[in-house]
Amino acid sequence: NLNKLQKIQYSAVTFIFGLKGKDRFQSLSPFLKELHFLPVRSRIKYKIALLVFKCVNNISPEYLSDMLTVRDPNSHSLRMNNDFYLLKAQPRPHRKRTEGAFTFVAPTIWNTLPYGIRCLSDLVCFKKALKTHLFQVAF
Repeated sequence: NLNKLQKIQYSAVTFIFGLKGKDRFQSLSPFLKELHFLPVRSRIKYKIALLVFKCVNNISPEYLSDMLTVRDPNSHSLRMNNDFYLLKAQPRPHRKRTEGAFTFVAPTIWNTLPYGIRCLSDLVCFKKALKTHLFQVAF
């Protein structure tokens, strides 16, 4: 459960800042921001997007790259057809359990990233831009 992980992260923040008594019950978001900690859900998106980046740029193991396919531009005249960095989205799974599968979640997270981040080819630049983007979205 992600709530348990988030509680652990909040506990770490209260320990680092030495929050005691009534201070413990205030919003911890400013403290997370000061430490440059991403919330747990954003951290998971970061890790998945990083794996997809490695797959798209052929730096990942082949078994991961084989799970993703780049979207084919259609014959229709759409602005999206110029974006060669989109992944083919998988159909919605029938079972709730498979919604967390890499083949379903990875294209969803990747395709929601801004074009400027998806088209980067340097790993260090991608990590920095991705963390900045997720940080802005979270806070």
